[in-house]
Amino acid sequence: MPAEHEPAEPYAKGTFATAKQAWGDLFRWKQRVEIFNDYGETHYEWKSPEPLEDPFTLLRQLTPLNWLFFTVGFLSWTADAFDFHALSIQTVKLAKYYDTSKTDITTAITLTLLLRSVGAAFFGLAGDKFGRKWPMVINMIVLGILQIGTIYSTTFSQFLAVRSLFGLFMGGVYGNAIAMALENCPTNARGLMSGILQQGYSFGYVIAACANLGVGGAVATWTTVFWIGAGLSIAIGFIRCLFPESKQFIEARKAGKRSKAPSVFWQETRAMLRKEWRLSIYCVILMTWFNYYSHTSQDSYTTFMISEKGMENSPASRASIIMKVGACVGGTIIGYLSQWFGRRRTIVCAALLSGLMIPAWILPTSERGLSASGFFMQFFVQGAWGVIPIHLNELSPPAFRSLFPGLTYQIGNMISSPSAQIVNAIAESHFLKNHMGDRVEAYGPTMGIATAIIAMGIAVTAAFGPERKGRHFELEKAAGLQTDIAERMKDEEEGSEKKPSLDGDEKVEIKN
Repeated sequence: MPAEHEPAEPYAKGTFATAKQAWGDLFRWKQRVEIFNDYGETHYEWKSPEPLEDPFTLLRQLTPLNWLFFTVGFLSWTADAFDFHALSIQTVKLAKYYDTSKTDITTAITLTLLLRSVGAAFFGLAGDKFGRKWPMVINMIVLGILQIGTIYSTTFSQFLAVRSLFGLFMGGVYGNAIAMALENCPTNARGLMSGILQQGYSFGYVIAACANLGVGGAVATWTTVFWIGAGLSIAIGFIRCLFPESKQFIEARKAGKRSKAPSVFWQETRAMLRKEWRLSIYCVILMTWFNYYSHTSQDSYTTFMISEKGMENSPASRASIIMKVGACVGGTIIGYLSQWFGRRRTIVCAALLSGLMIPAWILPTSERGLSASGFFMQFFVQGAWGVIPIHLNELSPPAFRSLFPGLTYQIGNMISSPSAQIVNAIAESHFLKNHMGDRVEAYGPTMGIATAIIAMGIAVTAAFGPERKGRHFELEKAAGLQTDIAERMKDEEEGSEKKPSLDGDEKVEIKN
C-alpha cells in the first residue's frame, strides 16, 4: 500500500514496548499516525504536524448544532464544578456552621470523590448504550436536588450522607459531557475545543467564588451559594431535554442493525476490557496524578490565604477568582497548542512549568502578589488539563467514549479523593510564622511540596504513555454493534438456521 509520507512502525503492543516507543516518539517532531483507506485497511506514517489554524477559523467550522451540543456539554461541566466548589471554597464557613474542624469538612470532599467512580461506571455505560441525552438529564436534575438536600442537612452526619449521594450522580457528568461535546466537533478543531471544554471546570470555580464573594463572609451565607448551584444544575438538565440525541451517536447506531439481544453490549464491554486493560490502567494512573494536581493546588487555596496569609474573605475570594481566570485562559491556549505540538509534549511542558512556578505561588503576602502568581500557576495546571478531554477521547476504545474517559477520570478522582483532607491535616498539624509574625498553619509549604511531586509524576507518566492524536473515532459504530455478535444473535432470535460450508469455516445462512 503506497504511503504519502514516511512509513512508520505500527503502535507497539505490550507495556514496555509501548513505553519505549512513546519515549522515542516524544523527541521526534513528526507524529506517528494511523491512516485508513476506503477499504478499511490501515497503515502507519510519520506525519509533520499541521500548522496551527486561526482559532476563529476553527470556531467557524462548527455548525449551529455542533455549537449547541458543545455549549450544553460545557455548561454541564461548569455546573458540576460549581456544585463541587461551592463546598471547597466555603470550608471555613462550614467548619464554623457545623462546629467542627476544616479537616472534618474536607471529609465531605473525600466522600464525594470516592463515589464519583460508581456514578461514572453506571452513567458511562448508559451513555454508550442508550445515548448521551437522558443519562445527562437525570444527572443534572438529581445533582440540583442534592444541593438542596445539603442546605437542609441539620447535622454534620446528614451533611456527609448527602454529599456521598452527591458524588454518585456527579460522577456521571464528565464522560457524557465530553463525549457529546467533542464527538460533534471537526477533527482539526478538537484541540482548541478540548481546551475550552475542560475550562468549564475552572469557570464553575470562578462562578462559585464570585457567588461566595457576593454573599459575604457571614457563616449563614453558605446556603445561598448552594441554592445558586441547585438552580444551575436543574436548569441545564431541563435545557438538555429540549434538543435531540447526539448526531454522532445516532449515526453510529445507524451504521449497523440494532440487535435485539441486550447481552451483546455486555459481551463487547467485557471484550473491550480484556483487550484494553493495560490502557485502562495507564489512563487511571494518569488521571490519578491529574486529580491530585488540581485538588492539591486549588481546593485549599482560599483556606491558605485566609489561615496563613491573614486575608479576609473578600480579598481571598478575589484572588481565587483571578487564579481561576488564569486557569480558563491557560486551558484554552494550551489545549489549542496541543493540536500542533502534540498531546503528550504539551502536557509534559505545562506540568514542568507549573513546578517552576511554585515558589512564586506560595511566597507572596499581598492580594496582588497572590492573585498574579495564582493566575500563572493555574494557567499551567489547567493548561495541562486542557489537553485531557481530547487526549482521553483519542485513547478511548471508539465505541466506549462515554464510559472510558468518564470511568478512568473518576477512578483517578476516587484514588486522589483524600487530597484536600491530606493537605488540611498536614497543614493543621504543622505551624510556621507568617509575615506578620503570627503562628499559623503551614498550608503554603504543604501545598508547594505536594504539587512539585505531582507535577513530576505527570511529566514522567505522560512521557512514557501512548498518544493517538488525530484519531477518527467518530467513524466507528456504537457499542453493541462493533462485531458480528449482534447480527448473529439477531438472526438466531429470528429463527435463522446456520449450516457449515465445505471448508468448515464460513457460515451460510438459510432463512426459514
